[in-house]
Amino acid sequence: MNPNPYLPGGTVYGTLLNFRREHALWAPRMHEAPYKAPPAAPVLYIKTANTFTRSGQAIALPRGVAEVEVAASLGLVAGEGGRVAGAVLFNDVAIPHESYYRPPVKFRCVDGFLGVGDAMRPLNSLAELSSLVLELRVDGVMRQRTALADLVRDAATLWADVNAFQSMRPGDVLMVGTDCLEDGSRPRAKAGDSVEITATGFAPLVNHFVQETV
Repeated sequence: MNPNPYLPGGTVYGTLLNFRREHALWAPRMHEAPYKAPPAAPVLYIKTANTFTRSGQAIALPRGVAEVEVAASLGLVAGEGGRVAGAVLFNDVAIPHESYYRPPVKFRCVDGFLGVGDAMRPLNSLAELSSLVLELRVDGVMRQRTALADLVRDAATLWADVNAFQSMRPGDVLMVGTDCLEDGSRPRAKAGDSVEITATGFAPLVNHFVQETV
């Protein structure tokens, strides 16, 4: 185990609708009110510091919540001068909900609801990001493969487009997005499950889920 495990030192931003399959599924609704057009800029949300859970630690499901959505993502960590310093694996956890364009904080920013990879990997130590495939297993069973080749905005384009309207400060993290399954849903986990996320060049990110008792 890494004696000095990584935790984000700044704000963590997630990105919605940045995988082609999910973007296509939502495309017909993008022309409905109130927006009436596809988003012109990246659609972001925040994962607050109370959500950060190191690899190997448990994530608690709140009372009354039987299962949660789990999703593999790659986070780009900001360094000096607006550059990307490295990348980290994340497990973006959420309570299932219908409100997508404006996802309520209470469903995404629950205590512990962001599994964080053990270490940041410098970009020069990794293969081309577009070739990475993130694999998500629940209790050892493969539930999803997420290919970064399927991004709407690849990592470099997303980074540039976000920095065009806000500056990423050193320590901030931009997750490139999470993909859905063929039916538009995401894998689920319940108390007692163990979720493992892997990708070439990274140590596995593992979190087990328990039921909150207090």
